[in-house]
Amino acid sequence: MRVNITLECTDCKEQNYITTKNKSNQPDRIEMTKYCPRERKKTVHRETKK
Repeated sequence: MRVNITLECTDCKEQNYITTKNKSNQPDRIEMTKYCPRERKKTVHRETKK
């Protein structure tokens, strides 16, 4: 049930992280606060469409 997802920065639109999620527990897109190397600060990263 776990699928690979890509997290994209909401500010600079760069895809920075790859992680997994369980689709049965989290059917919606996830948002996380992660470090963006391009912005050099913590920003909100959102799951991208595939």
